Amino acid sequence: MSNDVMLGSLYILMALMLVVGSLIVRREPFAKMATMALAWIAIFGAGFVLFTFRDDLGYVAKRLKAEATGVPVVEGRELRIPMAIDGHFWVEGRLNGVGVKFLVDSGATMTTISRPAAEAARVAIGANRDQVVQTGNGLVRVASGRASSLVIGSIERRDLGLHIADDEDFNVLGMNYLSSLDRWSVEGRWLILKG
Repeated sequence: MSNDVMLGSLYILMALMLVVGSLIVRREPFAKMATMALAWIAIFGAGFVLFTFRDDLGYVAKRLKAEATGVPVVEGRELRIPMAIDGHFWVEGRLNGVGVKFLVDSGATMTTISRPAAEAARVAIGANRDQVVQTGNGLVRVASGRASSLVIGSIERRDLGLHIADDEDFNVLGMNYLSSLDRWSVEGRWLILKG
């Protein structure tokens, strides 16, 4: 028998002795004693659950914060991004040190940013600005560029190829970033990125 099982058994035995002892001393009707016994069992049960999961409460707090605010949960080189209310995964990144909000899109071949985001992050824009790419929203005119650094959570990628869109007003984190990761997946309402 392990120490954890012995400690758990001892805790349950002490709780039962306390409840039974306090009920024996009182001279109350059976219904009232049964109600009090159930209340004590619930209190000790809650204490036992809290004691059992004491190491995981920090993670529970992070998950609650992520659900309420949309802030990803970062654990080492793993990032857990909650699904937004619109059904998409949005993440704050740092493009050449400048904050940029990205829509995570596994259907996009390349990470694409708007021209204002490229200018703010000082991304060098290639000379050929007449490339046309097919997107879910139709044909889009783009230029090529390279980011010195793109950081999402604790995951950093250097010298990342980009498309810079003239007419789009949002930024997309595409497969060229996602495929560089050790792992990425969707589990329920969470997108998991592992660097």
